[in-house]
Amino acid sequence: MEEINNATLHQVQNQALVNALYNTISTGDTKNVTGILAADLEWWFHGPLNRHHMMRMLTGEALHTEFKFEPRSVTAIGDEMVIVEGYEGAHVYWVHVWTMKDGLITRFREYFNTWLTVKELKVRPIGWVGKTKGCSTVWRSQPRDLFRRSLPGLMLAI
Repeated sequence: MEEINNATLHQVQNQALVNALYNTISTGDTKNVTGILAADLEWWFHGPLNRHHMMRMLTGEALHTEFKFEPRSVTAIGDEMVIVEGYEGAHVYWVHVWTMKDGLITRFREYFNTWLTVKELKVRPIGWVGKTKGCSTVWRSQPRDLFRRSLPGLMLAI
């Protein structure tokens, strides 16, 4: 029972940390972002080259008014990961995957105009033959206009 409560506590803390990051970005106070991000932040981007908005904001290359990151959903996954989803109009859809360790964001994955599915993959015992048993979808994108347009799909395995 205590293990479940610790996991829940980590999820709440991680969501609060990520929400604080978006609040800091929205005010343009990028100097305070350095206290939230690890110095050796691992960064991965999937999308059009002209859509590196978050990187430009966090590094101070762009003003906070250049692009508004307004999360539509913030979901904690396990005790290390938070997934944030947002969209601005019919042509701008994004998913951010933040990974935390010891109260700092250590990894950031950004998916721009991509439909993302997160699956939990478990280690299989030797001799196991099945293909999908034990593999569960943990999170899936919910873009507002999915039925009117085609988004490339990616699967993130955790």
